[in-house]
Amino acid sequence: MLVAGAALLAGCSSDTEAGRLGFPDPVSVQAESNLELWRGAWAAALVTGVVVWGLIFYAVLRFRRRSDDEIPVQTRYNLPLEIFYTIFPVIMVIVFFSQTVRVQNVMLDDSPPDNELTIVGQQWQWTFNHPYEEGGEEENVYEVGAGNYIPTLYLPVDETTRFNLYSPDVIHDFGVPGFLMKMDVIPGQVNSYQVTPTTEGDYLGKCYELCGVSHSRMLFNVKVVSRAEYDDYLEQQAAAGNVSDEPVLGGAYANTQVGLEDEAAEEGSE
Repeated sequence: MLVAGAALLAGCSSDTEAGRLGFPDPVSVQAESNLELWRGAWAAALVTGVVVWGLIFYAVLRFRRRSDDEIPVQTRYNLPLEIFYTIFPVIMVIVFFSQTVRVQNVMLDDSPPDNELTIVGQQWQWTFNHPYEEGGEEENVYEVGAGNYIPTLYLPVDETTRFNLYSPDVIHDFGVPGFLMKMDVIPGQVNSYQVTPTTEGDYLGKCYELCGVSHSRMLFNVKVVSRAEYDDYLEQQAAAGNVSDEPVLGGAYANTQVGLEDEAAEEGSE
């Protein structure tokens, strides 16, 4: 019965939040592996809990004090039981650890991607940089968010895209719930991870690290589209003049792109 219950829990449909045990709907190859680990951990915890509860209630009922006040036989130790209580948790830890490492390797895979984007988190919005080739020359097209403008990150479906994460100021955190993955964006350090979206559609992303007074504004949209639509987007950004030789790394330069006051430059001039 326990095995059947665990199998039922682990095999629940991903189409409902209950089936995902509270996880968002996964929309990438990597997210499916993370969801599998999540549900497997719950199934294992359920089996372990039921066994422990069963042993506790058995001991309470089987060895409870009787009306004749006869004291149960006192045993100093039970070698088979003690061996079981030592070996079984070790086996559980080994299994949990191996499965966690397996999924971690999937989530942090660094094999050559199909696309490589530079994502910048600055106080308090995002800058998305896409490599772009025009006339045989490699350039960069970008989209910069602002307090009154939420940027959109375009990704091609069924292609692996790596996010290289930069910050010019404080620690941010880049994540999309549907990817079941987020990562800190740390000044002076380039973190990265990659995803392979499997479903076209519109999704939401945000900063998961309290980064200052306008942290709540660090929202962005995600559009997973076909390769043709992705190429059209890059061409539109290039036609709009959002082109640079190198990735836009945020900070003062990013602010000038959206017409915001460059406070850092003003303070420097003073």
